[in-house]
Amino acid sequence: MCGIVGYVGKSSSIGVLMGGLRRLEYRGYDSAGIAVIDDDGQLNTAKRAGKLAMLADELAKHPIPDGHTGIGHTRWATHGSPNDCNAHPHLGDEGKLALIHNGIIENFAPLKDELLAEGFSFTSETDSEVAAVLLGREYQRTQDLGASFAAVVARLEGAFTLLAVHEDAPGVVVGARRNSPLVIGLGEGENFMGSDVAAFVEHTRRAVAVGQDQIVTITPDAVAVTDFDGNPVETTEFDVAWDASASEKGGWSSFMAKEVAEQPEAVANTLLGRITDGVVEVPELTEFGDDALARIRRIVILACGTAAYAGQTAKYAIEKWTRIPVDVELSHEFRYRDPVITDDTLIISISQSGETMDTLMAVKYAREAGAKTISVCNTQGATIPRESDAVVYTHAGPEVAVASTKAFVAQISALYLFGLHLARVKGTVSHDELVHFAQQLQDVPAKIAVTLENGKAVTELAGWMADTRAVLFLGRNVGFPIAMEGALKLKELAYIHAEGFAAGELKHGPIALIEPGQPVFVVVPSPRGSAQIHPKVISNIQEIRARGARIIAIAEQGDAAVLPYADTVIPIPLADALFEPLLAVVPLQIFAMALASAKGLDVDQPRNLAKSVTVE
Repeated sequence: MCGIVGYVGKSSSIGVLMGGLRRLEYRGYDSAGIAVIDDDGQLNTAKRAGKLAMLADELAKHPIPDGHTGIGHTRWATHGSPNDCNAHPHLGDEGKLALIHNGIIENFAPLKDELLAEGFSFTSETDSEVAAVLLGREYQRTQDLGASFAAVVARLEGAFTLLAVHEDAPGVVVGARRNSPLVIGLGEGENFMGSDVAAFVEHTRRAVAVGQDQIVTITPDAVAVTDFDGNPVETTEFDVAWDASASEKGGWSSFMAKEVAEQPEAVANTLLGRITDGVVEVPELTEFGDDALARIRRIVILACGTAAYAGQTAKYAIEKWTRIPVDVELSHEFRYRDPVITDDTLIISISQSGETMDTLMAVKYAREAGAKTISVCNTQGATIPRESDAVVYTHAGPEVAVASTKAFVAQISALYLFGLHLARVKGTVSHDELVHFAQQLQDVPAKIAVTLENGKAVTELAGWMADTRAVLFLGRNVGFPIAMEGALKLKELAYIHAEGFAAGELKHGPIALIEPGQPVFVVVPSPRGSAQIHPKVISNIQEIRARGARIIAIAEQGDAAVLPYADTVIPIPLADALFEPLLAVVPLQIFAMALASAKGLDVDQPRNLAKSVTVE
């Protein structure tokens, strides 16, 4: 989950590293540090606990000599508390070598015991320092950074991306990855490495994804990639589809505010080029093969957190359109329960970063069991798409705020595209219906834009709730996962208790939570497309209102039936029932953001969280 960046070239190392870390801080912000080899060949480091601004202040007060080779790190703590001592980089070879690490080294304890027995000492609580000291010891034996690095990574178990520099090798950065992301940036007279392309997109949009168990050596004019055994590896270059300006706030109060506002564009871009003559046809799925799709008898969607709620939302549509059963499973539970996988099972994984470790390992497990796999991902060159048989990229652009918003609606849109493509292949939906549903999808961006116009009212609603200690969310059918997503956003951002319930489940226990003044958001289905469900949700509202709840209803414009029973109605535009979730979630995102802001909290970087979860 940590962010790492490496640089060698002609520019200021400190400038490149700090710029890269600023764009990677969403991956972790417990501490940050850099190591630079200056023009005199000396290794200099600076690191501080806290957000990147603390390191910037440290460098302003106590500058270190600059150079043209360096590595930088922003941390999400796993081993050891977030303090100056545990911050990266860590040193080896009597301070001549610096190393940074993303991931978890599972066998660090016996390695540390081995080094302690030989008289080496440690200054931190981290598993990462063990790798640094081990590399320093190996270098003292070989005096060859590349050979030493290869020997060390071969001994490590777990998930890691490592970068290292040494005073004896100015102009060289070495890196390695196992079960953790690493991407190369290709420049002119300079080269980069990073956790993702955000680390270097300000300088180059040419990139190369690093594969599993591979080692990278970069110099200003060359890039070499080998496997752990030293065999050369062929690489494929790709162009990053966005530039550095896309990852800047651009005048918005927060990245999250910017990304909420970008949702119409995120959905529109995800649909682009995938609706032909009024019917959905996804090129990536065409390449996957109609025959392979036609053989599918069961679909399992794997995801975590917000992505799992995107999968649960899409389940309703995919089952309705294709008549194929869909299970949605948490990635971290899937492979540990000996799931039933047959050759007519399709696994769909969802991950914004494409590096979510739980999901990656579940995808590998499924492939080894013989399943076909398709990934839904927002990040080019990521590991999960490369481990899958096909990928449907969302084109939401970079999402910097830790709490996902535009990636969520883009994921649902991509899954709807999949469902309609598969329905066309299987012939389970008529041509006229396919055209109708495709048009409903194409109408979503404009309808989200209308929903965003009501944001001021939602923000004002959050103002009087700043001291609220708990909020409940209710929904039925496709509204149920939206209720859970609304609750998750509030937990992530405002740090208060929030729960999402299926509205029909209320009287089976959760209604005991209702007391006078209890705020309850209700996602109300359309009375037009949900004639059977709508009156039941109105009844649920009456039940909790009778017990003193304060009702905030998310309802389609013109729904008169809800007006007598709701304290506040937040209207959304008219849409078919299956497409309402893409609209209903927007006020819940805005509410969570506004309530967190009213409490004076950082909406972009919630405590204890990181954007990309690259450890199990």
